[in-house]
Amino acid sequence: MSEIDQLANRLIPHYSHFDVSNRLLFTGHSHQAWPDIAREGQTEYFDVCARMVDKKWEAAFEKTEILRNYLRDFYDDPDGFYCREESTHFLMVSLLSSFDLKNKPKIITTDGEFHSLFRQLKRLEEEGMDIVRVAADPDESFGERVIKEIDINTSAIMLSRVYFMNSLINTHLSEIAAAARVQGIPVIIDDYHGTNVVPLSIREEGLEDCFLLIGGYKYLQWGEANCFLRFPEDCELRPVVTGWFASFSTLDHPRNDDPVHYDHSDQRFASATYDPSSQFRAAKVVEFFKEQNLTPEVLRNQYESQVGILRSLFLEQDFDPKKIKLTHNETLSRNGGFLSLTSPKARTLKADLLSRNIFTDARNNIIRLGPAPYTTESQIEEMIYELKSSVENIL
Repeated sequence: MSEIDQLANRLIPHYSHFDVSNRLLFTGHSHQAWPDIAREGQTEYFDVCARMVDKKWEAAFEKTEILRNYLRDFYDDPDGFYCREESTHFLMVSLLSSFDLKNKPKIITTDGEFHSLFRQLKRLEEEGMDIVRVAADPDESFGERVIKEIDINTSAIMLSRVYFMNSLINTHLSEIAAAARVQGIPVIIDDYHGTNVVPLSIREEGLEDCFLLIGGYKYLQWGEANCFLRFPEDCELRPVVTGWFASFSTLDHPRNDDPVHYDHSDQRFASATYDPSSQFRAAKVVEFFKEQNLTPEVLRNQYESQVGILRSLFLEQDFDPKKIKLTHNETLSRNGGFLSLTSPKARTLKADLLSRNIFTDARNNIIRLGPAPYTTESQIEEMIYELKSSVENIL
């Protein structure tokens, strides 16, 4: 039995509610199945609310701290602060509101960013901000081209560690961060497609002063409403978009004309009251991952092996490249957790597969096949067979 199947077969019984053994779920890069134990977290929250009523918040904060500690371990980042919110978009907006955008209206980004970042920056551009989109390709000169754009008008650099369209890993972050540091420019890294897929030591890579946007909806299996902004411990930014959760220490202080206060804590970019049920669910998943020894190294090996088989089987079919082809030919070490394929009928292929209850994902002319740790080799083989059938029927 292959290493892929050894791990997948050990995990499958723990995902019975999602029925992962009987379905081709290849949207692992977008929405992974939750282990059965996550259901216990949902009911635990109800029971805590019923028992503790408004005293539930202490228990809720304890669950959030479990998630923070998981991320600190993953990123080798014991001193980093991690602010929880329901979406990375809110965290991004709160962070952006900390910058002097009026006097420094320039933000450097790339042409490969996810919709939330692209849309928000596009709208700010309509209001007069200078949004510079550096082409991610060619990769060899990417870091140099980003650094070249830095000037006195730059408020921030915002870019991904793994690109959401082509699954390529950005290998220039340390280089860019070092150059930005010299001029005091903050670097914000969207790591939605990196967390739990591509190990990262923030200390070894020299990214201690960087900001990371992290989401639990995909590879973490935490589900919705478990997003985090990682920021340096010595951060003193004062976001304009702010909620009362950012200053618990002053709640009972009399109101006066002093500047708005921010606690020196993980909560600096927080909003306000929220539904903590998602943290109870996610804390159970963290417990499960530890029990199953799903370390960063184990997960990376599983994803790299699965994507490697997907790619090999795809190439064996000898598809007409005018119909469908690999989005890139880089080595597996440069690839994230999914296989990216380019086709003029990507969305039609996705719809055809979904009509047969096969879950994939399409963005523009790219169809993405994302396995998960519980995906077996036989399911990978069946996925490519079904894709071939769709291509033959449609193209």
